[in-house]
Amino acid sequence: MKPAKVPYAVVTGTVVISLLVAGATEWLDSGIGAGWRSFCDVLRFTAYCVGAVGVIWLGWYWLRLARAIASTASQMQQHIASGICPGQRPTGLQDPTAHRTAGHNTPAFQVKLTEAIELTEAIVGYVDSYSEATEQLLEQIEQLQIQTRLSNKQRRNTEAIIYSLPDAVIVFDEFDRLLIANEAAGKLFNFDHEGSQHQSIDEIFGAENTGTGKRKFADFLRQSRKAKTQATRREIELSSEFASQQEDGTPARAAVNPRTYDCIVSCVHDDSQHVCGIAAALHDVTREKEISQMKNDFVSHVSHELKTPLASITAYAEMLCDGEAADEETRRKFYSVIQTQAERLNRLIEDILNISRIESGLIKVDKTPLSLMILIEEQLQMIRSYAEQKNVEISGQKPIVYDQVYADKDMLSQVIINLLSNAVKYTRAGGSVKITTEVDEDARLARVSITDTGVGIPADQIEHVFDKFYRVGANKKLAQGTGLGLNLVKQIVERIHNGRVFVTSQVDVGSTFGFELPLATEQKVEAA
Repeated sequence: MKPAKVPYAVVTGTVVISLLVAGATEWLDSGIGAGWRSFCDVLRFTAYCVGAVGVIWLGWYWLRLARAIASTASQMQQHIASGICPGQRPTGLQDPTAHRTAGHNTPAFQVKLTEAIELTEAIVGYVDSYSEATEQLLEQIEQLQIQTRLSNKQRRNTEAIIYSLPDAVIVFDEFDRLLIANEAAGKLFNFDHEGSQHQSIDEIFGAENTGTGKRKFADFLRQSRKAKTQATRREIELSSEFASQQEDGTPARAAVNPRTYDCIVSCVHDDSQHVCGIAAALHDVTREKEISQMKNDFVSHVSHELKTPLASITAYAEMLCDGEAADEETRRKFYSVIQTQAERLNRLIEDILNISRIESGLIKVDKTPLSLMILIEEQLQMIRSYAEQKNVEISGQKPIVYDQVYADKDMLSQVIINLLSNAVKYTRAGGSVKITTEVDEDARLARVSITDTGVGIPADQIEHVFDKFYRVGANKKLAQGTGLGLNLVKQIVERIHNGRVFVTSQVDVGSTFGFELPLATEQKVEAA
């Protein structure tokens, strides 16, 4: 091979190899993990750049060749015009005019001249068309590079959106192999969402895993793909698993409480409407179902609590109308029952309305600086008569120097009276109730504690005592109640006053209920 042909062959081979590498990386990009995609992007971009430079060099080489051919043709035409054949030199012994005339008159020479001119024109036309083809090829390469970059950017944006979703998203191809899954799906089904591409459904969910609902979900995916449905919705219960260790140090798997997911599965179709994959999105609706159940329970409790006093009022009113109360004392007794049940009904309705107003943010709040000790003394005067009826001793403490809080007086009074009445209600005769106030200057908090010697609360039920309509099962027979008092206390302290409620208890020993509120700042006290 001549030296002039060596660089031409090398560059031509480089262009071919670059295009092959670009095509191979484009093909591989659809089937590799996210960790190799950046490498493929760099390799593909490099291949395109090398190919473009090679094509430009080849075009430049051919242009040089075209110029050389054109120059040669021009020289031939000049020689022909001067009557000298290419490669022939006139000698001093020849007559230039005779030589020129003899060249023109030779038929063979005329034929060669015509063929040379036609060949030159053909070569020039070929070079021109090749130059145009080279320019078009360069434009196509540039457009292909732009489209490739746009396609890669769109794919990365799509993947970023899927990966950022809080809901679990998982996609399988037509052969039930994993194509893409976000982090939420990896956590839910306990697999590596980045390194599990092309694994089968059985490898992802476990071929024999039937205890956590994963097989049920896998069967749902297969059924939806076979049915070729656009979108199918179903609620599925799943239990997430997490790694743990046994006492001997061996690894083990533990499952958390099952949660309910709203699962939407849709088939992915190509241009010919052929199913080429299946996609699923799972949204955790456990909290929504709990709220719905709480609403149903709330309506049920309210209905029950309203019916009880209404039934008593209706029954005694009917007896009065029927004349069953023959004497004045019986009528007064009936009147007293009706009045008591009406007051109970009114308190229930007020508590429900207050809780509803607080939760909706529609309640009117009038905060002013208040002394907790003065407010507590006022409520103690109200509750002492009830404590004396039950033979329960109730006591406070001496005033402290500074215990002012910024609060609504009526609401805070209701908190204190509810806690005091609860303590007296569940304390047996001969017991005691003590209310104390502390001030934490470092934390800028005032703390009120109400300690009784009552029946106490089982440890497994303490966390529920502030729930709506919740009453400790073992203590229901000791006193009547709606189960709204402590919930109202929690709402007023925590939602309205940014405080905290707390409780400690021991069965047959007693309980301590209390709350903490921020101390009023000097600026608020002076402004008041």
